[in-house]
Amino acid sequence: MLKVGDQAPDFSGLNQNDEKISLKDFRGKKLVLFFYPKDNTPGCTKEVCSLRDGEQALLAKGYNILGVSADSSTKHKNFISKFSLPFDLLADTDLSTIKAYGCWGLKKFMGKEYEGIIRTTFLISEDGKIEQIISKVKTGDHANQILESIS
Repeated sequence: MLKVGDQAPDFSGLNQNDEKISLKDFRGKKLVLFFYPKDNTPGCTKEVCSLRDGEQALLAKGYNILGVSADSSTKHKNFISKFSLPFDLLADTDLSTIKAYGCWGLKKFMGKEYEGIIRTTFLISEDGKIEQIISKVKTGDHANQILESIS
C-alpha cells in the first residue's frame, strides 16, 4: 500500500483524445490524481462535476486534475462532453495504473462481493511525492474536501 511521503508510481496511458499522458508530464506541478469506478454512474458523475466546479479554486492552489478509470478513451470523451469537464481522463483499460496505486480490490454492493476500482484520490507534489491520500471520498463535495485538506 502506498503512503504519504512515497514516490508516486509512474504511469503512462491515453486520455480521451488518445493522447499519451504520463506522470512526468506533471513534474514541477501539483496533481490531484483521482481514481473512480465508471463513467456516467451517479457517484462518479457527482465526483467529476464537483471537481469541474472546483477546478479554478484547485488551479489557484497550484493543482492540476487528472481522473483515471478503466473506461475506454471513447467513453471518456463522451463523459467529458456530456458534463463539460475541463480536465483529462486517463483510459486505464489494462488496470496497470489502477493496480500500481492500489486502487483495485474487493468491494461490496448490495450484499455481493466483487473486484473493482476503489474510489481514491492522491495529491501529488511537484517532485512526484504523495502528499495526501483521500480514501473516503465525498463524491458530491470532493473539490471542497480536497481544498479543506490542503488549507
